[in-house]
Amino acid sequence: MRGVLVSVEIDAATVRAGDQVVIGGQPFTVRDMTALGSGRKRLEFETGETLVMNRRTVLWAARRHDPRIPRGRPA
Repeated sequence: MRGVLVSVEIDAATVRAGDQVVIGGQPFTVRDMTALGSGRKRLEFETGETLVMNRRTVLWAARRHDPRIPRGRPA
């Protein structure tokens, strides 16, 4: 995978597959997401574990960004 890792603030509306989230000192990579009611999302990690993000849950994640691609377009 190309690009550099940048730190981004994520919530249920902005989380993406491939984001690397650290929870309790353990890194987890988001594999899949399922939209739930009331703006919530269930995140499935590469390890098979899940986490439900409420609409107001805010986390920090590492996301790959290719500096050669203009902002607004995914890498």
